[in-house]
Amino acid sequence: MKKAVFPGSFDPITLGHVDIIRRAIPLFDEIIIAIGVNAKKNYMFSLDERKNFIGSTFFAEDKISVETYSGLTVDYCKSINADFILRGLRNPADFEFEKAIAQTNRKLSGIETVFLLTSADTSFISSSIVRDIMRNGGDATQLIPPSVKIK
Repeated sequence: MKKAVFPGSFDPITLGHVDIIRRAIPLFDEIIIAIGVNAKKNYMFSLDERKNFIGSTFFAEDKISVETYSGLTVDYCKSINADFILRGLRNPADFEFEKAIAQTNRKLSGIETVFLLTSADTSFISSSIVRDIMRNGGDATQLIPPSVKIK
């Protein structure tokens, strides 16, 4: 069974995340969307809100579940017997950053990282851009799934 973890803060989930997840569904038997919890980070949306946004977006997908974790992603992967980490790449800077993490993760744990390139129509979207738009009263609805409730 091919089990992948798609880790992130998902604050909030964006159409870029949705694109990567939907395109990964045929590649894996199970995908765990794993919301990382970092007590030092100041999130715009609560953990429950983020879980609900993701769960509502993928409620009809049997292969997808939503979990939370803290600590190292590879330790979480080992604890649930996941063999793969799924990551999306938007640009060359993402690749360089993610490559170093992926190589370290493989060296420490043997867990492989699978990269999917974002679609051209979502490659510019990031959660930080979406948060900035929301905080400044802009309309981010074209960048997020309908399940995300704008504050």
